[in-house]
Amino acid sequence: MTASALVAVGSTSEAEAYLEWVHRVLDTVPGPERLHPLYTLHGGALPPEAVIDSLPGYAGSRPVRVSNAANNQVQLDVFGPIVELIHDLAIVRHEAGHADPLSGRDWELVAAMVSAVSRRWAEPDHGIWEIRGAPRHHVYSKVMCWLTVDRALRLAERFDHEVTPGWQTLRDVISAQVRGRGWNDHIRSYTAAYGGDDLDAATLHIGLSGLIDPSSERFAATVVATEAELRSGATVYRYHHDDGLPGGEGGFHLCAAWLVEAYLLTGQRVQAEALFAQLVAAAGPTGLLSEEYDPVAERALGNHPQAYSHIGLLRCAALLSQ
Repeated sequence: MTASALVAVGSTSEAEAYLEWVHRVLDTVPGPERLHPLYTLHGGALPPEAVIDSLPGYAGSRPVRVSNAANNQVQLDVFGPIVELIHDLAIVRHEAGHADPLSGRDWELVAAMVSAVSRRWAEPDHGIWEIRGAPRHHVYSKVMCWLTVDRALRLAERFDHEVTPGWQTLRDVISAQVRGRGWNDHIRSYTAAYGGDDLDAATLHIGLSGLIDPSSERFAATVVATEAELRSGATVYRYHHDDGLPGGEGGFHLCAAWLVEAYLLTGQRVQAEALFAQLVAAAGPTGLLSEEYDPVAERALGNHPQAYSHIGLLRCAALLSQ
């Protein structure tokens, strides 16, 4: 996602280096469906998670952990952003007159990612937020599986590549299931997971990705529900359900950025500009954004600086300037 944000503002070297890193990591596993969510900078495996009880943590934010147990989770959303990065990079290269905008190696990676999606998309997973509970059929994860296939088909059409029979059907089947099982009539919104009544800001991607028409009544209702349930002033919370971790958290700047984009897609430019202004105002004296924001104490929380927050700000700035 970070590399894609940089591609959008004209810097492609990070994307090229990142994809080379991904190729090296994939050389160590049988296929993309066996990728772990996390690796060391050198592409190696993470050690087991451990708690250091002797450390109090910043402002008492215990427990202090090393490594990350999420490394062993199933996160089926991971394929989408990589394929979208390859798609965006190829388009930029093509428009710049690059002799080889979509390398054979990158296309093979795209095809392998679609193959992984075809085998695993119907499984429950732990989702983008690495929930430490039972796996669920997260709507965001299904949307990212759909996006993987959709962007692959777009690449094939744009650069005249043959696709495996069944890709179009796979895209349609995922779309139909998400539109049907992800919607909750009682809540009047697409929810965090199939059969649930809890909301998740990441579910906004059902419209942001193009899986459903952003002008549809159901997407508009989802934006309204997300605003009512998860927005608090200058920030938007990821969710309010139990995630298996103690304590509370602030709103996520990235989620606020997603709501800005959703406002724009639903014709609410005034609301989009107002929330974006609040997002910019939350930056510290260095101009950097933290991961989270406490709307009551009006202070930064979590990782600082946080790439997620900055890529959200870049995306919103680009959209608002159009």
